[in-house]
Amino acid sequence: MSALAAIAIFTIAFVLIATEKVHRVAVALFAAGMMALLGLVPGKDVFFSEHAGIDWNVIFLLLGMMIIVGVIKQTGVFEFLAIWAAKRSRGRPYKLLVLLMVITAVASPFLDNVTTIMLVAPVTVLVCRKLGIPAAPYLIAEALASNIGGAATLIGDPPNIIIGSRAGLTFNDFIVHMAPIVVVLFVLFVLLAWVMFRKRFEYHPERVAEVMALDERASITDRRLLIRCLAVLTLVVTGFALHAVIHVEPAIIALLGAGLMVLVARVDTSVYLQEVEWSTLVFFMGLFVMVGGLVETGVIHNIGSWATGQVGDNWFLAATGLLFGSAILGAFFDNIPYVATMAPIVEDIVAMTPDPATGQSLWWAFALGADFGGNGTAIAASANVVVLGIAARSGEPISFWQFTRYGIVTTVMTTIIAWGYVWLRYFT
Repeated sequence: MSALAAIAIFTIAFVLIATEKVHRVAVALFAAGMMALLGLVPGKDVFFSEHAGIDWNVIFLLLGMMIIVGVIKQTGVFEFLAIWAAKRSRGRPYKLLVLLMVITAVASPFLDNVTTIMLVAPVTVLVCRKLGIPAAPYLIAEALASNIGGAATLIGDPPNIIIGSRAGLTFNDFIVHMAPIVVVLFVLFVLLAWVMFRKRFEYHPERVAEVMALDERASITDRRLLIRCLAVLTLVVTGFALHAVIHVEPAIIALLGAGLMVLVARVDTSVYLQEVEWSTLVFFMGLFVMVGGLVETGVIHNIGSWATGQVGDNWFLAATGLLFGSAILGAFFDNIPYVATMAPIVEDIVAMTPDPATGQSLWWAFALGADFGGNGTAIAASANVVVLGIAARSGEPISFWQFTRYGIVTTVMTTIIAWGYVWLRYFT
């Protein structure tokens, strides 16, 4: 009975978020409240459970990076980058799109996809305003590119951190097994982006001429502050890259970086706090509890157990099920809590494999499905939700379906090709 109640609440909330009849933050809060009120997620678990409650690591990672971005914004460097990108592309829509996607995809494996989006998206909004073109296609493409690029490393996508910890996989393991297919998929995605967004490209010669006449260096309003901010950002990025070595969570690194950034910048509190996407943080909190209801009532576990029973000792079928199942389920449940819930189930399956190589192939199939499933819907991955928040704050809102229709196409393409990669590399 409790499982049915959890499914009903989650389904109704998802439909309301998808149809946008009610603001997504209100829906997430009410659904989370209902989960707690009915005891589907015990009250203490809402705030303290690692698997069924609010993931404070994600919340504080986002908060820290939002503050860092808010301080950096005061230097004018985002406007500098916007003018630079516009001039490099000469305002040509597809060339600009590719340039922004490449920057995003190259940075995501090392900064993590959420941090990258928070740095690149404000630049994108500015460059689009200067060129008089809609920002939505570029922001959507960047979110999709960040999810693809972030899959390449252990720290590039939050689900990878969970999988690496559970499976004992190293940073180098991810580079060897994930990076090759990520490179191939990103190249194909660049071509796919032309097909998906070509009808929305706009080119205004007069606006381009105005931008080409600008001096991007004049945009830097405080060079000393910029140098201090870049020094702190470098420390934060280094901390992210070494977090597995120094045993400090990315969220703590982000908070320390935010504190240090505020100290060295000496800017007024209201300046950087008004840049925080509070609605995005609250939405994430509600979403985690919504999914927690499905975890606590055994819905997700039962799905995983059923799938385990179907594969028997057919390990390629198991890999196929993990890859496609994770892509589908991860698209609806947010891939972070989904991976946290499914990882123990995958570990049980791996324990039954005849050799370590076969076991590792299942982990890679699971990682590929979860990472690329993050493109499936507007709420499937942290980067997607952050993009929607930035777009809304910038006055260019992106609807759930506007994002999702492109995300579904991208997920189908990446998942099918990833399945072929798993088959060729591990089962032939």
